[in-house]
Amino acid sequence: MRVKPSVPLARRGNTLSSSLGLGEKLFASSDERRFVEAIEEGLATVEAGLLEQMSFADEIADVTSRYLLQAGGKRVRPVLTILTAQLGEGNNADVIMAAEAIEITHLASLYHDDVMDEAQMRRGVPTAQNVWGNSVAILTGDLLFARASKLGAALGERILALQAATFERLCLGQLHETIGPRDDEDPIAHYIQVLADKTGSLISTAAQVGVIFSNAPQEYREPVQLFGERIGIAFQLIDDVIDLSGQEHETGKTPGTDLRAGVVTLPLLYLRELAKTDHDADDLLRRIERDIATAFYGDADDLEISATIAELCEHPVTAQTLAEAHRWANLAVAALEPLPQGPVKKALTRFAESIVERSS
Repeated sequence: MRVKPSVPLARRGNTLSSSLGLGEKLFASSDERRFVEAIEEGLATVEAGLLEQMSFADEIADVTSRYLLQAGGKRVRPVLTILTAQLGEGNNADVIMAAEAIEITHLASLYHDDVMDEAQMRRGVPTAQNVWGNSVAILTGDLLFARASKLGAALGERILALQAATFERLCLGQLHETIGPRDDEDPIAHYIQVLADKTGSLISTAAQVGVIFSNAPQEYREPVQLFGERIGIAFQLIDDVIDLSGQEHETGKTPGTDLRAGVVTLPLLYLRELAKTDHDADDLLRRIERDIATAFYGDADDLEISATIAELCEHPVTAQTLAEAHRWANLAVAALEPLPQGPVKKALTRFAESIVERSS
């Protein structure tokens, strides 16, 4: 097999301000500036460690496993681990290793998700299965899951059960998304639970391991667990809005990529509910479903589909989705109430705000 060249390492700019949308004015005191330095040092260490962990003493595996890592990404999960670790001892070796394990788990899930979704692009580059085929993409994901498990084993029992439970939820979320809701199940509630399992669970775990391995007070674990799960839901709901909005730089995808692929999102679910009683909504829904069907068979008129997507983007159901994302972000911030006042709480709050600001 001929190994194709890897994507050049993206310019990460992995600073607290770039990751969380935080500016210097937010952290003005000397103690807060030291906090920022600790975060950025921790992220730099994790970034270097990720490259090191993507080494399998095999030319093909090294190239394929580093492919999505080097394509970029926001490193949301390591950021949260490093942040919550500041509630305890800070960036010790176990915190760094835990952050690496969580990010590698996330990367592994992307390889598998893209195969199942038949996705064409990820992080602005062709998906792994479009470069090497489905089998190589799946096996690369498996390799990364194995590497994350090895790191977890090195960290001991404090992470193993949490890691296994999270992996179970990732699989269940993908399974339920694939099968869809039961006839007697609310499609919107089903969708939110899928987001909680597929995205919220791993973000929640990232926040928890920062508390666990920094030996922070255990009463802080539940607040960051709830924060992570809720902000994960908000994050995906914002992606639903961005998918329609034409902000290609956010996802590396063209507007309406999910709709074109037949992927259900919250604006579409809201539209289906509204279409039961609203004639205009029903008409738009019928046109969307027609466009999805024609796109599947390769007979679609791209201009017509783009116009329909733009119409859905401007429809009140998309504003309703944005409002729901804000509601989950607010619930995430509310979960932080038991945490002490200080830079960690301030940074997590700003992080939640930056998540929903991505759609503006």
